[in-house]
Amino acid sequence: MTDTSFSLMFYGCFVTLLIWGCTTVDGLVDEQLAVQPTEMMGYHSIEMINANTTYGEDTLPFACGNKSHLCKDICDLCHVMSGGPTMDCLSGLFSMLCLKQFESSMASLNSTEWCVWGNVRSVYSNLSRCTEDTSDCLFIPWPNPLVEETFVDIHSRFFKDCPTEELSDPPPVIVFALVITPICLIPVMVSLVVLKTKNGDGSS
Repeated sequence: MTDTSFSLMFYGCFVTLLIWGCTTVDGLVDEQLAVQPTEMMGYHSIEMINANTTYGEDTLPFACGNKSHLCKDICDLCHVMSGGPTMDCLSGLFSMLCLKQFESSMASLNSTEWCVWGNVRSVYSNLSRCTEDTSDCLFIPWPNPLVEETFVDIHSRFFKDCPTEELSDPPPVIVFALVITPICLIPVMVSLVVLKTKNGDGSS
């Protein structure tokens, strides 16, 4: 066997091994990408149970809820803005989707009407539902610290001047019953004492 044929045979084996090695490493990388780790998000963790969730041509690297018809758009926004379902993304979504609508509805009311629960009940409920649906889409527990902070903020901005309900007197019927009961008991108690005293004196 000549040196040239030996070199060609060695070169052919080397190229074959190189191609096989690259294919194996590429397959291992694809398998590792398919298995998603558990992502820690501050106060809780989310297990990526469905790494192959697809929306059209895009594949999200995290699970996305389906409670609302907006979940697809919400998850896509978080994927683009933050790379995943983070609290920063949730805060931005609250501002864009929930608070903006709430502020617009409150602005349509006179500030004196803000303190009447009948006027703001539906607006308040819509805000609560929006924060819950958005959190559910991202599999973030609700309520959470961000939700609490959001509601504390709107209360300090819109409802701080509303008078709190003060304690009022009970109805007149209850006041009458509370006053007349001890008054009626006084003669009864006096009669019992007198009767007991007479019985005691007679026996002695």
